[in-house]
Amino acid sequence: MGLISSIFGILGFSIGIPLGLLVGFFLFVYSEPKEVKETEVVPISDLGPNAVQELLSEIPVWMKSPDYERVDWMNKFLLYMWPSLDKAICRMIESMAKPIFAEYIGKYEIKNIEFETLSLGTLPPTICGIKVFETNENELIMEPIIKWAGNQNIVVALKLLSLQIKFQVVDLQIFAAPRITLKPLVPTIPCFANIVVSLLEKPHVDFGLKISGGDIMSIPGLYRYVQETIKKQVATLYLWPQALEIPIIDESSVAIKKPVGILHVNVIRALKLLKMDLLGTSDPYVKLSLSGDKLPAKKTTIKKRNLNPEWNEKFKLVVKDPDSQVLQLEVFDWDKIGEDDKIGMQLIPLKLLKPCESKEFTLDLLKDTNVTEPPNRKPRGQIVVDLTFAPFREESFGGHLENGADRSSDEDVQGAGLLSVLIQEAEEVEGKSHNNPYALVFFRGEKKKTKMLRKTRDPRWNEEFQFMLEEPPLHEKIHIEVMSKRTFFRFLSKESLGYVEINLNDVVNNGRINDKYHLIDSRNGAIHVEIRWHGLS
Repeated sequence: MGLISSIFGILGFSIGIPLGLLVGFFLFVYSEPKEVKETEVVPISDLGPNAVQELLSEIPVWMKSPDYERVDWMNKFLLYMWPSLDKAICRMIESMAKPIFAEYIGKYEIKNIEFETLSLGTLPPTICGIKVFETNENELIMEPIIKWAGNQNIVVALKLLSLQIKFQVVDLQIFAAPRITLKPLVPTIPCFANIVVSLLEKPHVDFGLKISGGDIMSIPGLYRYVQETIKKQVATLYLWPQALEIPIIDESSVAIKKPVGILHVNVIRALKLLKMDLLGTSDPYVKLSLSGDKLPAKKTTIKKRNLNPEWNEKFKLVVKDPDSQVLQLEVFDWDKIGEDDKIGMQLIPLKLLKPCESKEFTLDLLKDTNVTEPPNRKPRGQIVVDLTFAPFREESFGGHLENGADRSSDEDVQGAGLLSVLIQEAEEVEGKSHNNPYALVFFRGEKKKTKMLRKTRDPRWNEEFQFMLEEPPLHEKIHIEVMSKRTFFRFLSKESLGYVEINLNDVVNNGRINDKYHLIDSRNGAIHVEIRWHGLS
């Protein structure tokens, strides 16, 4: 029976396979194909709340909100830069962690802690969208949406007694919405002094943690506890308005220093000046300037044929750094023909002055700044000056002094001070025949002018002008006008692109205004101006 059943099995296999292939061939050739149903397109509104909610999580942020922009170019940039960024960030992490690890070595029988492996993987973060804000301040604000699901390899080896325990972070995923502020913007690469980072919402951080190969995150309740602890700690430190400030360059070395006071200079007299003329006399005058000041030097009147001139002429100079600035005094002999001859000079460091205290100096004139002249040098005479440094009031803008006093009445702002006008930029200024814009500032009979920028409707000047006043400009206006000038043909070469008149009452009471103003007689033009009032203490 066994033999017979084996024979029948072989015969069935040999006959059944060809017969099945033959039947299958005829069915494939002669059978009619079934009609394929077209995909049904359903409006998203008909899917129901659950289906819509599932789809929304996959839609990029730049599609949900028109305020966000696509930054595929930035993601491509990160992709190419990531190998170098990975190494740089890992070195930074190692340098930051080294002192933290050192604090625990020797405690709790811990002999050593170190990174056995530290790599952020080959997958860079993805920026799903970015929003950029424009403000009147000297800063740039960005709000990116960052997702990162990388293939990191982070292993920390801890040597405890004779045991070596390894901690490995795996499957790290981060979702964050930070606000990144670059401020202040400065005229030196990388063009900003600080990076300020804060989080607009609690971040989502997900990761696995293995200890000696075992995943401890699988312990019931531990995963949720770790998640909530991380969110809470990060939110405490960096959730807005808390922020992390990262200094990039020294702001004081590159930023434009603001005025801090006024130096009152009274050039009183000179004594026994060196004879410079053939007739045995001199025609002296004095030039005075502050170091680091790009403004032209101020001059006294000329006292003809006088070796002991009396001036008693007063000047005011704007001080930006009393600890480092120096007053330079130069006495010249005026010549009718040719250059004036230098009689002598002197330097007075402002750090020798006490605020609001007058100090008189009687100084021997030197040939140049070399103070180590030989003892037998030719006497050049002496100069007598009286100096007073008057610092500005310490104030916080917004109408209040730092001591909390309100500056609401005119009596609170009486006194001399400095009016600073910063012409930052203009937008959409359009001329009829040419666009080479420059700005003019008119105040109390004085006229200041910015540089001219060629062929642009959006000029950026960033030029500051100063007016020293004996009293605050209450109930006064300042006139600012944008002009354009033809560069070749001079006939009818100038044309106005718009103007604005700004009331200075708010500037005096609040200390500062910073705003954009629509230009009168211009279709869409606007100008960005910052004005400050520095009252003397």
